[in-house]
Amino acid sequence: MEESGFMIGEALVGEGNEVAHIDLLFGKKDGVVGHAFANGLTQLSQGHTPILGVIRPNLISKPAALVIPKVTIKSLEDADKIFGPAQSAVAKAIADAVQEGIIPKEYAESHVVLVSVFIHPEAVDYDKIYRYNYSATKLAIRRALSGYPDVKRINYEKDRSVHPIAGVKMTRLWRPPYLQIALDVVDMERIKWLLQEIPKNDTVILEAGTPFIKEHGVKGVEELRKLRPDTFIVADLKTLDVGKVEVDLAYNRTADAVVVAGMAPKETINGVIYEAHRFGIYAYVDMMNVADPKAVLKGLKELPDVVILHRNIDSEKRQGGQVEDPRWKIIREIKSEVSDKLLFAVAGGINPKTAREALINGADILIVGRYITQSKDPERSAREFLGLLGEDTDLYRTHWE
Repeated sequence: MEESGFMIGEALVGEGNEVAHIDLLFGKKDGVVGHAFANGLTQLSQGHTPILGVIRPNLISKPAALVIPKVTIKSLEDADKIFGPAQSAVAKAIADAVQEGIIPKEYAESHVVLVSVFIHPEAVDYDKIYRYNYSATKLAIRRALSGYPDVKRINYEKDRSVHPIAGVKMTRLWRPPYLQIALDVVDMERIKWLLQEIPKNDTVILEAGTPFIKEHGVKGVEELRKLRPDTFIVADLKTLDVGKVEVDLAYNRTADAVVVAGMAPKETINGVIYEAHRFGIYAYVDMMNVADPKAVLKGLKELPDVVILHRNIDSEKRQGGQVEDPRWKIIREIKSEVSDKLLFAVAGGINPKTAREALINGADILIVGRYITQSKDPERSAREFLGLLGEDTDLYRTHWE
């Protein structure tokens, strides 16, 4: 560890009002943590008075710990919880961490620990306060000294996990393939019925189709969000102009992705991609009627997240009977010459038979409309595609420590 460096640890343990949440800094006495330790002990603030961690009166831990209440202390009852079970639990955890080799013994005199402690004002069980804070402190120390989490772990967990208090997440497309259901229906009552019938599966994406948006505006996306809060929702704007403005409108109505037309001016496409990525949502480029999708992508400042290879509805019947769908060649060329990190969505002519072919040839997202939305049994129709995609990604969203 560098002279002025420090390590950071965090842990949440327990349940109910006695739940413990620990944030801590671990560093040298003559470094920034040591300076903060001295300042905290000498510059007090009302309701958040730091105290030394003691195993019992007259016996501090080594390394020494400064216990800092996160929640404002407003009464003697609040103070008792900090000065009693929380203070003792933190100190005991540090002492045990030294004994068990989690903290090197040579750090006992050279390092200090800043421990920020959460005690709920309505916590009453001192035994649980002690046990939970002991475990959380020890876990936070272990994490600080081991560098947990590493970037690989963060990248693995970030799209799978849901914060227990927030209860929401920004859905990401982390495990293709997906089924994107194009809601080109304009009748809201039928849409509500469809969303009751369509399986609640993590591999399902909802598309607020262009007819839907023309009828209901981007406000309609919010209505879909109320019906399917955790589903990835695409606003199929097919933007041709004022790209940033349209992205802002869709984002403010909770869209997870926006679609810009590949035939739009390069400046518009660049604007949509920039604005979408600035907000942290996905940018789709729809290559309908674009002669050379590869050239469009090569001319952009920044690549989109998803490329739609779209055969429009009006031309589907005229393009039947080909030996190989030309979209498969385009996917291969773009992956080889532009980027193999793009997701490819295919729309137009996708049914359970052609869907299998699309997946084999590199499609990541199957965009299906009328086959499902006009079906008398949309659940059965959707499951015909879901059966090709494998298991629900929820089965892969794990949380373990």
